[in-house]
Order: sequence, then C-alpha cells, then structure tokens
Amino acid sequence: MDIVLLSRWQFAITTIYHFLFVPVTLGLTLFLALLETCYVTTRRAHWKEPCKKLIKFFGAIFLVNFAMGVVTGIVQEFHFGMNWSEYSRFMGDIFGAPLALEALTAFFLESTFIGIWVFGWDKLPEKLHCSCIWLVAIGSNLSAFWILVANSFMQHPVGYAIENGRAVMTDFAALVTNPYVMGEMSHTLFSGIATAGFVLLIICSWKYATDDASRKVFLQGLKATSIYLIVGIMGAMGTGHMHTQYLAQAQPMKLSSMEALWETEDPAPFAVVADINQEKRQNDSEITIPAMFSFMLYNKPDGAVQGINQLQAAAEQQYGAGNYIPDVTGLFWCFRLMIACGSAIAGLAFLIGGLAWVKQDWLFKFRYFLALTPLLLPLPFLANSAGWFIAEAGRQPWIVVGLQKTADAVSPNLTPGEVFITMTGFTLVYLILAIIAFYVICRIINQTTIETVNNEGRAL
Repeated sequence: MDIVLLSRWQFAITTIYHFLFVPVTLGLTLFLALLETCYVTTRRAHWKEPCKKLIKFFGAIFLVNFAMGVVTGIVQEFHFGMNWSEYSRFMGDIFGAPLALEALTAFFLESTFIGIWVFGWDKLPEKLHCSCIWLVAIGSNLSAFWILVANSFMQHPVGYAIENGRAVMTDFAALVTNPYVMGEMSHTLFSGIATAGFVLLIICSWKYATDDASRKVFLQGLKATSIYLIVGIMGAMGTGHMHTQYLAQAQPMKLSSMEALWETEDPAPFAVVADINQEKRQNDSEITIPAMFSFMLYNKPDGAVQGINQLQAAAEQQYGAGNYIPDVTGLFWCFRLMIACGSAIAGLAFLIGGLAWVKQDWLFKFRYFLALTPLLLPLPFLANSAGWFIAEAGRQPWIVVGLQKTADAVSPNLTPGEVFITMTGFTLVYLILAIIAFYVICRIINQTTIETVNNEGRAL
C-alpha cells in the first residue's frame, strides 16, 4: 500500500482513540468544579454528604478517563518524528512552540493539582480543595487551547515567513489570535461539555432506573446533568454554525465539499441527501432545499457560494496542476452524521431533563427506558469523530494549507511494512486499553451506592 495512505491511517486511528477521551476530560473537569463549588457553598446540611460522594463517584470515572487520555496522547507526538519527519522539519519552529507551552503551562498544572485534589480530601480546607479542581479544569482546557493553536496554523497559516525552505514564526501574537483558533476552541469547549454531559446523563439515568437506594441522589444528578448537557449541545451547535460561516472566507473548498456543491450558485441550495460522483465532479442525484445553504452562511436567502469546480480551477492557477479536492463523499456524510447525532442528543437532553424537573412521576414510569439509555452512549463519540474527520480531511491534499502537501510531509525512509506493523500494534494495544477502561468504569458505576440522608443525617 501507499506509504502516505498508511501513515494517514495510522495517525487517524490513534487520534480517534485519543479523542474518545479528550472531550470527556474537558467537560467533566468543569462539571466536577461546578459540583464541588455547590458542595462548598450549599447550606443544606443533609445534602453535603451525598454531594461529596457524588463528586468522588464522578471523580473516579474522570481519573480513569484522564489516565487513558494521557496514555493515548503521548503516542501522538511520536508520530511527528516517526511518520512525518518532513512535516517536523518544515513546521518545527512554529509547531514546537505551542506544544512546549502546552506541556509547561497546562499539563504540569493539571497533573499536579489532580494529585492534590485526589489525596487532599479531608486534609485541605474545603475552599482550597475546590480551587484545586478548578485549576485542573483550567489546565485541561488550556492544554486543548495550545494544541488547537498549532492545528489552526495548519488550517489557516498566519504570522510566519518561509526561510531556507522552512516555515519560521515571525509573530507569536498572530499565531495565538488566529481567527481559526477562536472557532475551533469555542466549538471544542462546548463539544466537551456536551460529551461529558451526555455521559453523565446516561450514568444518572441508569442509576436512577436500577439502583433503588440511590434513586433520589441520581434524580438530582439528572436535573444537573440535563442542564449541563443542554448548555453544551446548544453551545456546540451555535459555535459550529458561526465557525462554518467563517469557513466561507478561510476554507471555501472544505465548506463546499461538506455540501457537495460542485458549481457556484446564488442562492445556493442545501443538499439533504446526494448521490455524489467525485470522478465526474457532480451529484448524480440529490434532494435539496432551495437557498438554504446561502441562508446558513449569510443569514439571508441569497448570496453566492463558490463551487468545488471553480475552487479547483482557482487552486490550479495559484499552486499549479494537481487535484485540490478533498474526500467530498466522506465530508458530506460526516457532516450529516454529526448533525444527526447532535440533534438526537439535544432531543434526549430536553426529554429526560424536562421529566426530571417537571414530571418526576412520569420519569419513574419511564425508568425501563432509562435503563436502556446506555445503548445510546456512542452518539457523542460518533459526532466528535465525524467532526474531527471534517476538520482534518477537509484541508486535504494539504497538511499545512497552501504551504506543504501531505504527500511531501511523510518520512522518506519509512517502508509500508513498518507502518503497517506499528499501526496494527497500536490498534490492538489501544483496543485492549479501551476495553479495560470501559470495564473499570462499569465496575465503579455498578458498585457505587449513594443514599440520601434526612436533616438529622440518617439515611433514608
């Protein structure tokens, strides 16, 4: 097989494994910080002990997830030297800076205060202990920020100069304030909140349905996590919409490929479904909503959107002969998969949250449905993986848009056999680790019971 294709597959597989855990970490740290803030500030004495147990319960799940994120993330940096040495040579001056800052300002912060938070229960004052988990939350999301600074340069290069065949940073402030960073970071933050919120909602639903002794505590959990999830999914949809509008200027080829729009149109329709023929550069058949694509981009039912064929011609004129069209079929359907999963998550959040807050007697009647909600657990992870595919596959054939092609970034001394063996090894090891992590988390959930107490401190 082609060495470039194998290297891309290896990086994609390890990244998807890693990204299963990252959004949960980002969102769960914030939830734990908010929950412990409620624990510290609450004046309801009978709620203190159950709330503390709930924090420790979710905290144990967080620690397993965090450990998996660290383990799978370390391998990512090795790829740049093993598989993508030409990319590292070309981009090292720029890419190295945010990665170093990620380690110095974020990873050390979160890893240090996680230890203090875990072992500091009943040893630190409550407010000081609560500040530790807030620092963990800040560190986790700061880590994501620096990674996205590096990624955003690959999507939309700014603040650089080309010297001796290498990209050299000339303006660090421009790198950090890259408009692409703002869109990616805001969408990643809310996606993390939505992912963690959905995982917590599923856990609380299952415990409410199956654990009689813990039912009252996890009813409160359902109320809290449903609000958290709704904030996350609405924020993810809003920031995603604004970032999509920004793509009309920053990455029009990616945008038009997401919609399989082959010819420039004004107004542009939105294709609900399409039979995409990438070889002929057309849709053999499609069902469209007239003017909807223009409305999504310009907030009005008119406005020109550049077609893939016209963008290809412009790229050839600017960069020379070549195919500058990404995987249109993959982008088109991944975008719809992401939207479908997000809509299903939003619907479930409003349904369960509404019942928990307004119709608790109905919620109890639907407890058998709640017991089956773990079957829906893949939804946010499918949405995150589809979103990652859109972000990264949409810039192909570039690894750094306009500066270096993916085919020119791979290590020149690699053989297909070497990449295939390591890819197989990584995949198997990661699969085993994921199964172990899932098993440990399930044991934590099954073996934890949290009873409510009355005002005198006795269990109910």
